Amino acid sequence: MPGELEGLEDAATQVGYPLLVKAAGGGGGIGMKCVNSEDTLAATVASTQELAQKAFGDGSVYLERYVARARHIEIQVFGYGDGTAVHLFERECSVQRRFQKIVEESPAPLLSADVLSRMTSAAVALAASQRYSGAGTVEFILDADSGNFFFLEMNTRIQVEHGVTELVTGWDLVQAQIQLAAGTLTPVTQDDIRRKGAAIECRLYAENPARHFLPSPGRLQKFRLPDLAGLRVDTGVREGDTISPYYDPMVAKLITFGSDRERARQTMLTALSETHIEGIKNNVDFLGNLLRHPDFVSGDIDTGFVMREMAALIGDSAAPRPVARDAKVGDEVRG
Repeated sequence: MPGELEGLEDAATQVGYPLLVKAAGGGGGIGMKCVNSEDTLAATVASTQELAQKAFGDGSVYLERYVARARHIEIQVFGYGDGTAVHLFERECSVQRRFQKIVEESPAPLLSADVLSRMTSAAVALAASQRYSGAGTVEFILDADSGNFFFLEMNTRIQVEHGVTELVTGWDLVQAQIQLAAGTLTPVTQDDIRRKGAAIECRLYAENPARHFLPSPGRLQKFRLPDLAGLRVDTGVREGDTISPYYDPMVAKLITFGSDRERARQTMLTALSETHIEGIKNNVDFLGNLLRHPDFVSGDIDTGFVMREMAALIGDSAAPRPVARDAKVGDEVRG
């Protein structure tokens, strides 16, 4: 309606362009579109509402500031339900396609201690103020240029990437959830929680990166995953199963641990090279190219990395895989 659109335009002016139109009931990047000027605002809102209604049964949308060079950083929290909470450090989730994560890691590279301290403090304060009970994730958008960060959302559940946090902290988050619900969990303080080493997770998808990550349902004619020291495999399918077209096309998660990021990266490259999938298109070679890319090696990544480097990441699957050059982590991001 004209009146509603007028109010929306006023709100857009307050947020500032460019901005994101997002479906209130969305998830995994579905129902998210960028608007660069007022000229396309009405059409974008209408199309997003239509998509949201079909996908989620809710056509509500909202506007959000768009950060040009954004990093997606999330803080794992655990609340005891009594107004106290702790954090289990951060995860870097900036490597995304279609606004959906495909690689996560902890610690986040090139993140200053000051920014991390402020993020964790804000996340714990939020969980404590709500008397939150159990595991949850507070997500932030970090402006890679200014060091400013903004609250994105809180996921009140176990995340797909929780295994990354478990490997670097030694916590079993699922077990802790169950013990908390049963009343048998012994609370710990923040000083009791330590992190060591580094972990990286790659999501294996039944999809075709060369065709804009189009899902590739079908029968897993071959599905062989590696068995390596420092590798954790989470999957719910096996060879001979059929990947349905009706749900998320993820078939497995490979999670590697090392004494530092480079060792975790090298173990992941070995794991990917020993992963064999036939019968469906998949992103195994794409992930290998991604982990070898100089920007990923250095840690200089943001949410636009994948789309910006698509030509290099798709590569030629028939060509020999290049050996990544050694790279040291650069200067910290200024807080």
